[in-house]
This record gives sequence, structure tokens and C-alpha cells, in this order.
Amino acid sequence: MKSLTSIIAITLFNLLPLTVVHAQGTTKSPEKSAAPAGAGKRTDVYHVHFTKAALGKATQLGDWLKTPNPNEPMPDHFIVLRHQDGDAWDYVVITHLGPKATVEAAGTAVPPDKRDLSAWHNDTFVNGPSWEDFTRAMGIDGDSASKSSGSVYSVSYYRPAPGHREQLEKALSEAPGANDTSAGNVLMQHLEGGPWTFLTVARYNSWDDFATGEKNSVAQTTKKDSPWSRMRDHTDFHTDTLTDRIAP
Repeated sequence: MKSLTSIIAITLFNLLPLTVVHAQGTTKSPEKSAAPAGAGKRTDVYHVHFTKAALGKATQLGDWLKTPNPNEPMPDHFIVLRHQDGDAWDYVVITHLGPKATVEAAGTAVPPDKRDLSAWHNDTFVNGPSWEDFTRAMGIDGDSASKSSGSVYSVSYYRPAPGHREQLEKALSEAPGANDTSAGNVLMQHLEGGPWTFLTVARYNSWDDFATGEKNSVAQTTKKDSPWSRMRDHTDFHTDTLTDRIAP
């Protein structure tokens, strides 16, 4: 993927203004009882880039976003997810920056043939888990990437209702229950950028696993004090988008 400074340069060039699905209403399988990576302990900074391709440029934009920049200190520390169903964006790029991040005025010049690939985008810095924990949850650690190519990712961002930030974070931090079919979950928190507070990404090993999880979730929705209902006691706004992975 192109460098953070390249993405920032696109922002400056175009002068553009400025979502895990936590498995709502479901329970998780015994072997996956851990809370989402980033729940309670967020040590690293990540850059989250949502972008909508310009008309007829979706393939070219995806190819550029998934190309590592060899000039970056950690050129392979990113994931690119492609929209399948949900919000208006086409791609989200989540880039690991380490324990801190800096933005320089000089930026990096955007190649002329890349300037018009995106119709719009927004950028947000977040804190999240270590890169080791992130890659494990997302199925891209070690040689896992080749084995998890069929994974489905549900990307959500949330804005809490006034005075309900702690309650929403607690709900998003809960370990999935016994009937949940996700294979990994990540929770991140806004530092600077977009108009949302929490970002979650839930990974499923397959579309079949995702469908099974949704079926399990619906059955819980109408129950008293269900996770579905409790989430809506604390959330002012949220979006959910289903994606597949194009890099790594």
C-alpha cells in the first residue's frame, strides 16, 4: 500500500472534508473465549483510510492501495479490505504505524496517474492492539494469509450516545459467546479524524460461517436484555459493512 504520507498528500491535493461488527446478539464458541484484540489494552497507533473509487477506477485504485511502499519502515504492516455490502466506501486500508505517528508538512508527492483514482476519502488515526495481536485476529500472521484468503470481514464504526461512551466500549469489549462464529475480532478507538469513536472488525473464516452467525444472532434479538438491545441503549450512530480481503 502507498505510504501514510502519500495518503495525506491525496487529502491535501483534493481538499476533501472529512465502522467490527461486534457479534450483536450472539454467543461464542468455547475455543474463542478471548475478548477482542484491543479491548482494554491499545498500545499501537493505526491509520484508517476509507475511500470511494472514482467512476471506472475501482480496479486501479485497489491495485495501488494493495501495493507495499518499499520506502516505509514497515511496508507490509497493513490490510486492505474491499466493500461487498454496506456503507458507501469501496476500500478500507488499516495501516500499522507503531507506538506513535507523525505528520510532516512536506508530505509525499502523489504520482499524477494516481491523483484521480479516488472520488472521496476520509482518514482517522486510532489506537489499537499490537501488530502481533492484530494480525492474529485478522488471520494474516505468519503463513496464515494464504490459508485465510476466503475470510469475510465485517467492519463497523460507532459513535456513542452522549454520556454513554464507557458503556458502549464495555459492550464492544465483551468476549463473543458460544454461538458466535467469528474467528477473530479487533477493537480500535479514535484518536484524530473521522466523526466516530470506535472501530471494530470481525473476521469469519467463510461466508457460510458468517451466515451461520447471523442466523444465531437473529434468534437472540428479541430476548430481554439481548446484546442487540443493549447496544442500542448506548449507540448514537453506527454502520456495518461486509468485505473481503485483497491484501495481504
